[in-house]
Amino acid sequence: MTAPVHPAPATPGSRATAPIAVVLDHTTATALHDPHNPFHKAMEQLYDEASKGFGALYVPALCLTAADACHPGLLASINSRRFIQIEAFDTAVALTTTGIQYAGYSWAAIHAIHAARPSADFPTGRCLLTLTPELYEGTGVHAFHPDR
Repeated sequence: MTAPVHPAPATPGSRATAPIAVVLDHTTATALHDPHNPFHKAMEQLYDEASKGFGALYVPALCLTAADACHPGLLASINSRRFIQIEAFDTAVALTTTGIQYAGYSWAAIHAIHAARPSADFPTGRCLLTLTPELYEGTGVHAFHPDR
């Protein structure tokens, strides 16, 4: 796992602002990858902001696998982007996400739910950016649509 991004110290007369940590799911990863997607430009702008240090982007590996099944080459494309951190799907994550799947959530969404929930590195959780926020209702995560 990659260390979380922390803000730089404030200088006199400036306000310290923490970079936002954002989890992309299979729908927003697809939008970033596909130039014909109506949200591609918004996702590219978000990536540009992350490249300037204004945020950190995370994409769960299982979300990329789901997206790549419909859009071959997506996983390799996202993996090649320098300012995106791919969240590993290891045994500990598998054990947690199995419970989420048993609760009725799709396998395409379970790793994003896990990644957005509070953790030791992110005590308040991370924002989840998705084109389908209704998939995440009742999960306790903050799921946002890029257009809202």
